[in-house]
Amino acid sequence: MIAGVQQAWQRARRRRWWSSALIGLPLAVAATALALRVAGFNPATVVLLLALLATVGVATWRARRLDRHWLQRRLDSHPVVQDSADLLFAAPDTLTPLQQRQRSYVAAALQRAVPDLRPRWPARVLWLAWIGALLVIVLALGWPRSRDNAAAPGPGPAANAAPAQPPRLQSTRLQIRAPAYTGQALRVQGALDAKVAQGSQLQWSLRFSAPPATAVLQFHDGQHLPLQRHGDTWTAQSTAARPLLYRVVTTPALHDSRLYRLDVVPDRAPSVRVIAPDRSLVLGTPGQRQWALQFEASDDYGVAATAELKVTLAQGSGENITFREQRIALTGSGPATQRRFARTLDLAALGAAPGNDVIAQLQVRDNRAPTAQTAQSTSVILRLPSTEQIQTADLEGMVKKTLPAYFRSQRQIIIDAEALIRLRGQLPPEEFVRRADAIGVDQRILRLRYGQFLGEESEGAAKPPPTSDALPTSDAPAAQDHDHDHDAAAAAGHAQAGHDDHDHGSATAGSPPVFGSATDVLSEYGHTHDHAEAATLLDPQTRATLKAALDQMWSSEGELRQGRPEAALPYAYKALAFIKQVQQAERIYLARVGPELPPIDESRRLGGDRTDLGNRTLPLQAVPAPDPAIVEVWQQLAVADSAPDLDALTAWLRRNEARLPDPLGLAAAIEELRVAPECSDCRNVLRAQLWRALLRPLPQVSRRTAPDRMGQTWLDALENAR
Repeated sequence: MIAGVQQAWQRARRRRWWSSALIGLPLAVAATALALRVAGFNPATVVLLLALLATVGVATWRARRLDRHWLQRRLDSHPVVQDSADLLFAAPDTLTPLQQRQRSYVAAALQRAVPDLRPRWPARVLWLAWIGALLVIVLALGWPRSRDNAAAPGPGPAANAAPAQPPRLQSTRLQIRAPAYTGQALRVQGALDAKVAQGSQLQWSLRFSAPPATAVLQFHDGQHLPLQRHGDTWTAQSTAARPLLYRVVTTPALHDSRLYRLDVVPDRAPSVRVIAPDRSLVLGTPGQRQWALQFEASDDYGVAATAELKVTLAQGSGENITFREQRIALTGSGPATQRRFARTLDLAALGAAPGNDVIAQLQVRDNRAPTAQTAQSTSVILRLPSTEQIQTADLEGMVKKTLPAYFRSQRQIIIDAEALIRLRGQLPPEEFVRRADAIGVDQRILRLRYGQFLGEESEGAAKPPPTSDALPTSDAPAAQDHDHDHDAAAAAGHAQAGHDDHDHGSATAGSPPVFGSATDVLSEYGHTHDHAEAATLLDPQTRATLKAALDQMWSSEGELRQGRPEAALPYAYKALAFIKQVQQAERIYLARVGPELPPIDESRRLGGDRTDLGNRTLPLQAVPAPDPAIVEVWQQLAVADSAPDLDALTAWLRRNEARLPDPLGLAAAIEELRVAPECSDCRNVLRAQLWRALLRPLPQVSRRTAPDRMGQTWLDALENAR
């Protein structure tokens, strides 16, 4: 299709749509004015919405009637087209050469002069529609109401006989403007029941079928809010502070005066959660310089973007503790209702030293106006180790580092011996004997060190012999790195567990200290004890097992020193088995101070005399009713003809409103029964509400279960014997 013709077609459709909409719009407004006069605001709103939807639908339908057939007829009426508009919409391959030539001629003529296809404006219809709608609106809103005629006294008896109709609520409108800090938009609703935020501004707008003399909003707590008249509308304003029940009370009374419920949602205080660290007390590491903190704060209406981190530095010990407090401003990230605050503290900048405690606590506030609510997180503490603790930790580390070198592994000796046996055919006899003797020296050193725990004297300061590259001994660093057997170390631990100190002896006692050696540092600056004292901490069975292991080590050493590793292996394996038994032996602890028990008071002993004993059976007492007023009313409601004391129940409700889960529901049930005393359903509803409000009695001691026949026989026999 030619582009110019397409645009002209669309302009024609738009002209038809707007002309139809301008005709239907005044009709919709006139219908709304009539509904407002007859039925009130709420029905008028519905009529306006339906009329506008109908207007748009009719305008769209009339615009779509300008389809391709209409376009073809309009183009055929143009002299340039020469009744050939159908050729423009036909496929070119279906046309004859003559038709294609005619089609090209018509297309060229339409490109030079595009016809105006828009229909004319229906001016007469538009004037009639707008003038008629204006007249209807003026008559609907300006025509005097029937109450003016009815107010004048009629001359005849028929006028006096007509009873006055009670007013009815024609339309209701409740405007709710929540506080600005909540971020809630202005809300307008037709229902008078509402759930609003605390502090919201409420505005009621009511219209009655007949204007009452007075109108008020009467709340369940006895307060009244007068309604002010503005034309046909009665309005009132208030601030929602607490949940209320209310009804519209007029003079004369309304035809239907029901209760309305106004629930008020209080603004909760923000809550703060500690994300990092994951515990309240964090033990610092030596040399720690930073401490990462992360908190999460949440609130129903939003947390302030800034928070305050309170950091307290506790210095000193005992009674000489000083506190220094600093406050750091933090900026949160994330949505307003759930913000995260993070900070990495520089301990040096805070002045934290070893032995100090750093206490952190985050304080946040919400956006409540005029007074914000605040909350604070739980305190998290970073406890930095003192200098003494650091030195003790270093000393323990040196002991742990020295022990694997101090106690050789019996399994490593077995591994070295088996490896040497496999190399027998590859080594000369002299070299084989020399290496076996070196393993025997290792066995001797291990035997002497175990012997120290049995109180034996060392046989001099024996040094490990040099080892070859092919067969590393257990004294080599490789053995320290790769030997994962802890048999000897565990046995030593059992021997030392019962003592308060540690054995710091060295195999190289008497040699000059070597700089950087952990063993020499312990020997020079530590404290040593006689190994015979440690031997007293072993029970006889454990001492015998360890002595058997030393005997097997002696035999293994003798075979190895003579160059016979095959004969030494059985003794080495037996020594390893005995060491494993020592590992599993129980530790023995010696009491350094004997127990000091108080002397026995002979006068306090029971003598068995039952002459002055009284009856210990306590009488059963009825549990008093926790709420006598509720119980009495609840019992009265069960009788159909009784009149419950609703005033006393209302007074009780005001005193106990805070502890009830749904005080408004109970108040509504009371008011419903007060209005309709004969309503049986209202009595049942109030009785159910009172049952939920009753306090549950405290749990009492449960009665003992009745014994069976055999148990009763046993109890009777005991009673008869006494």
